[in-house]
Amino acid sequence: MKIVLAYSGGLDTSVLLSWIKEKYHAEVIAFCANIGQEEELKGLEKKALKTGASKVYIEDLQEEFARDFIFPMMQAGAVYENQYFLGTSIARPLIAKRMVEIARAEKADHIAHGATGKGNDQVRFELTAAALAPELQVIAPWRDASFRADFPGRAEMIQYCEEKKIPVQATAKKPYSMDRNLLHISYEAGILEDPWLDASAAEHKEMYTLSVSPEEAPDQPEYITLEFDHGNCVGVNGKRLDPLRVMKVLNKLGGKHGIGRVDLVENRYVGMKSRGVYETPGGSILHFAHRQMESITMDREVMHLRDSLIPKYAELVYYGYWFSPERQALQALVTDSQKNIAGTVRLKLYKGNMITAGRKSPVSLYNPNIATMEADPTKAYNQDDATGFIRLNALRLKVAAQVHDPLKKK
Repeated sequence: MKIVLAYSGGLDTSVLLSWIKEKYHAEVIAFCANIGQEEELKGLEKKALKTGASKVYIEDLQEEFARDFIFPMMQAGAVYENQYFLGTSIARPLIAKRMVEIARAEKADHIAHGATGKGNDQVRFELTAAALAPELQVIAPWRDASFRADFPGRAEMIQYCEEKKIPVQATAKKPYSMDRNLLHISYEAGILEDPWLDASAAEHKEMYTLSVSPEEAPDQPEYITLEFDHGNCVGVNGKRLDPLRVMKVLNKLGGKHGIGRVDLVENRYVGMKSRGVYETPGGSILHFAHRQMESITMDREVMHLRDSLIPKYAELVYYGYWFSPERQALQALVTDSQKNIAGTVRLKLYKGNMITAGRKSPVSLYNPNIATMEADPTKAYNQDDATGFIRLNALRLKVAAQVHDPLKKK
């Protein structure tokens, strides 16, 4: 039996590696993906091998993450429940995809993950595996009653590592959990399980990693420009950048000005509500600027059609259906809608705010000669025509009013 395990080197996955190997008498291959978590990966291979892994894969997937996952999602304008930029959600299908590829290359018959039985990640990992390699079996220890009996808490995990001489650095648990990647950092659990707790209060300032608070942001605004082509940001402040560099530059700029902090209660796919606090500085800027670029370059009906599909697209990402045929079909529509989204957006960043300071495009659909309140030199719009336009659109309202007096008290 051969198993590919999603591995980080922390306490949980170190315990998982050893426990899975013993329980299943299996060969365990550890896989760690660098998706921008900025954790120290040095020594990880040695640690995994010492813990019992037969082989270790440590791979930098940041470029693929930015290019093939974050950017297509940004083209779609996807935001879950109007607040969440899907930072964790969009990372899981990439990790699971690479696990599947490794499993096939190593001729493994199982993959394993450390997602809990209460969260969304278990669904995202396993739906991806089902879509890409249905022959693989999945091991999810947190859904195994025997595992939960062995490890009801962190203390038991630390004791297990001591007994097995597993090299982990066990420190006092933070009063919350966090997950970081190139797009965001999420914080949840612990003290954040109280939705009345003010996570923006000064006493919690040490929790934040990517951004300063708006109160501590510079007192002077900063102007930035973003260049777009086919709906993708291809440059910042006049410098051409690839997707990975765009994210890194925007994260730094946004964090400096206190942009991208969100505190929300969201609806998990498994049925419960969950409170989370997020930092998405670069993603917030990119999403906002992209919309400004679309405002002068996208056809009205195409925009409204795409916008009507945003909740569905975001839901598919959040629920774990990135590799589903319906998400791919929606992406085809999104990609086509972006073919003329090109030009420059100028923003002013100031104390948590993104303020539009200009937008221009060689393919702009905004025509000041038509929109002007002055005389139209193009003669493209005859105001007299609006009379018939309004009369025709009012017809059904008039007919209904004649049958059902809207002012009559019911």
